[in-house]
Amino acid sequence: MTRILIVDDDEGLIHFLSRFFSKQGYDVAACTDASSGLNMLTEDQFDLILLDYKMPGLSGLDTLKEIRRLQVRTPVIVMTAYGTTETAIEAMKLGAYDYLLKPFDRAELKRIVVDALEVNRLMKEVVSFPSELIKVSPAESKGMVQIIGNHRKMQEVYKLIGQIASKDVTVLITGESGTGKEIAAGAIYHHSHRRDKPFLTINCAAIPDTLFESELFGYERGAFTGAEHTHIGKFERCDKGTIFFDEIGDMSLSTQAKVLRVLQEGELERLGGTETIKVDVRTIAATNKNLEQAVEKGKFREDLYWRLKIISIQLPPLRERLEDIPALLDYFVGRFSQQYHKSIRYVADEAIQKLKSHTWPGNVRELKNCIRRAVLLSSGDVVLNEHIKLEAETQGPLETVNHEELRSKLKDKLDDLVPHILQLSNQKAHANIIELVEELLISRALEACGNNQVKAAKLLGISRNTLRHRIKKYNL
Repeated sequence: MTRILIVDDDEGLIHFLSRFFSKQGYDVAACTDASSGLNMLTEDQFDLILLDYKMPGLSGLDTLKEIRRLQVRTPVIVMTAYGTTETAIEAMKLGAYDYLLKPFDRAELKRIVVDALEVNRLMKEVVSFPSELIKVSPAESKGMVQIIGNHRKMQEVYKLIGQIASKDVTVLITGESGTGKEIAAGAIYHHSHRRDKPFLTINCAAIPDTLFESELFGYERGAFTGAEHTHIGKFERCDKGTIFFDEIGDMSLSTQAKVLRVLQEGELERLGGTETIKVDVRTIAATNKNLEQAVEKGKFREDLYWRLKIISIQLPPLRERLEDIPALLDYFVGRFSQQYHKSIRYVADEAIQKLKSHTWPGNVRELKNCIRRAVLLSSGDVVLNEHIKLEAETQGPLETVNHEELRSKLKDKLDDLVPHILQLSNQKAHANIIELVEELLISRALEACGNNQVKAAKLLGISRNTLRHRIKKYNL
């Protein structure tokens, strides 16, 4: 269970926060002075610390210094009723993850705590390679996330990560959705000299463009309507650490220009501010898009592309390394058996063959979810063929279609269209005509369904994962 430590001399506030976090399923411990808090930290482990700025005896900032001296990596959120810019900057310089103003806005409190707990998970969830597993005990490997696979292409990935992890260079990780780009980024972080500093993940596709710059660079009080206090952005918060831009291909061009300045100059300005702030941040980026095509179409800055691609790591899709499936099965079956208190001993040969014959458009993520479901469905100690539910099998029956009528109408349309195609291509059909037709068909189906992928997949008679794969292939 996630554990939170509250250190504050206000017993009423401790009572409020304890109830607030307990209702969300967190285990809460609390004390009213810094000395007791430091003693608890030396005796136990926590996932997050909420620390009051002003307390009798040892102050919050002095306590924060002592926490860092003890090399406790747990994120610290400083709570204060004295919300000045100086307070915020001083706390951040000492290594606080963020700060909260009293009285609390509950939504803001919840958001910051969730973000901090995710940072704690990423910092403490060590990513290991297959060769490293023989060096640790089962107890030590419990908290590890493993990169699995002995295929030649995966060995090249391991080798490259090992070569560049300790070097302060930007890294671009490419690959289809579900291939493990975030895990690869975590491996680079955990094998770098910055592994004791923050590791922040930013999903560029999940943050609205209107909020993106303020999240990255922060803002000064009064910078815009609703900016009631200074906000420290993620770049400042990640000083001396590593920042991971997931799906960087979805970042707007205006934000790309400002990110490029941070990468080139190591400096930024908060929104509404005039002070130039120096930051030392290592950048790792990942995308499932073809950035070279995006550059050609003017959707991605060429200078940022080359700045990111100092080192490039390509993760192979699962269909290109099907021989790794047995090893992945062993890992996921063991992991989920432990998580769900099952006693699965092995996977039936028939089930393994079924898994190896699938094309896995969702890659390792799809396999992971498939095995999770199989472990939950199995009632004995063996995963059987009947427990393996693949995406194509979970689709409901398609509506009845008059295939002869459809074939006749399609033939009539093609009779009119083919001569024009031949004429446009100088009497020789385009080499990629099938892909062109497929791209147009999928594009029109999405338009007809209002970009609802579930409806479009049903209309086309394909699985949703297959549709997603085609959308990414054609950059739709």
